[in-house]
Amino acid sequence: MTLLVFLSVLLAALLHAVWNALIKTRASKVTAMLVMTLIQGGLGLAVLPVFDMPPAHVWPWLIASGLFHSAYKLFLAFAYEQGDLSRVYPIARGAAPMIVTVISALALVDVLEAGEYLAIFVLGLGIALMAHGAFRNGESRRLVPLALGSAAMTAGYSLVDGLGARAWGQAVPYVAWLFVLDAILFAPILTALRGWGIWRAAPRDWLTGGLAAAASYGAYAIVVWAMTMAPIALVAALRETSILFAVLIGWLIMGDRMDRAKAAASALIVGGVVLTRL
Repeated sequence: MTLLVFLSVLLAALLHAVWNALIKTRASKVTAMLVMTLIQGGLGLAVLPVFDMPPAHVWPWLIASGLFHSAYKLFLAFAYEQGDLSRVYPIARGAAPMIVTVISALALVDVLEAGEYLAIFVLGLGIALMAHGAFRNGESRRLVPLALGSAAMTAGYSLVDGLGARAWGQAVPYVAWLFVLDAILFAPILTALRGWGIWRAAPRDWLTGGLAAAASYGAYAIVVWAMTMAPIALVAALRETSILFAVLIGWLIMGDRMDRAKAAASALIVGGVVLTRL
């Protein structure tokens, strides 16, 4: 991995934590997520005329990615309705590589080595400690399954998008089409779940959603580009430094409660992510 790719992925990690924090600040997380998704779709439409249509063999990857991304944002928005950024984000991001590793082993795709078993243990311990903190501090228990659902969808789209962008060989139009399809799928699904009231967005919702969309679009475009320049596993691991950024933003800027257990859980989750990629 070159220095340019390394620094770019770190920037993407920071942008990812920032857009999550922006969504968390709004009274209606689902409305903010809807606005962000619609603006992302608009940005994608603006980019598409510059490029050719996707080849036929790329469409299955794009459709699968749109479904994964829509489900990911649904779980995430609902989780943020239940808990703090510094509680939800580490579970949602940290469990994804653990899920990928476990599923790969169960499907007999990969044979786990001793270090990977250790990584699963460390990740599981960190996630369990983070979840236990929610229960102990009287926070909503619903945040845990919702955050884990978000993690499962993250695991799905990470693999799909890395392979899909490689199949096309062009990261920018791939991400543009992905966000267009995501908007087409996400808006009606969310409306069906929460009703037309989610479309009542105040001007500040549009501002926040716009900033979040720009940060999210930039973050994911960088990551998909990096996956075409460096091993997917290394990019995915480095991207998870966003956990540390999110915990710090939640604690120092948003006033989330921080104690030794939460700090230890965050450290274990980051350590476990690193171990899965060694």
